[in-house]
Amino acid sequence: MLHWLWVLIVGAIIGAIAGAVTSQSSSMGWISNIIAGLVGSAIGEAILGSWGPQLAGMAIVPSIIGAVILVWIVSWLLSKRQ
Repeated sequence: MLHWLWVLIVGAIIGAIAGAVTSQSSSMGWISNIIAGLVGSAIGEAILGSWGPQLAGMAIVPSIIGAVILVWIVSWLLSKRQ
């Protein structure tokens, strides 16, 4: 049970970092940060592998890179939609 709480916290932090890097942090809420962090972690680890320091079962550097890619793609798609 405690592991899942850490996964959510680390996912939120990764999503917040990705939002700050892409200048989208003001438009993302905490649920969006968690989703971006978790999905970005899966994308980053699938593309780049699990290297570097790990926290809560997520490789930090590939997770941040994957979350940044995810936030850029979602921001681009939403801007095209309007």
